Amino acid sequence: MIEDTVMGNLGLISVATEINKGHDPEFWAEQCTERICGISENAAPHIRQQAEAYRLAIYNTILYYIKQAINSERCTIHNLLLAQGHEDLAKIFKEL
Repeated sequence: MIEDTVMGNLGLISVATEINKGHDPEFWAEQCTERICGISENAAPHIRQQAEAYRLAIYNTILYYIKQAINSERCTIHNLLLAQGHEDLAKIFKEL
């Protein structure tokens, strides 16, 4: 993955790319977690430790539900392909 960050008049701009694929669920869970839970660099050690534990719990929850959404969408597409008579495509899709 290639990442670049630029600071300009618009604020912080970040770009992340992949080669021949989309971003994985872990990438999106991390992006979402960063938007929800920021931790100050100046936080007291015991508060920072609690915040890190909370952040990890948020990340794991988001990751779980992203993966559930992916599985649900795959099931829907598989069933739509079957309903339209594309058993061969449905089988290939299920194996992905």
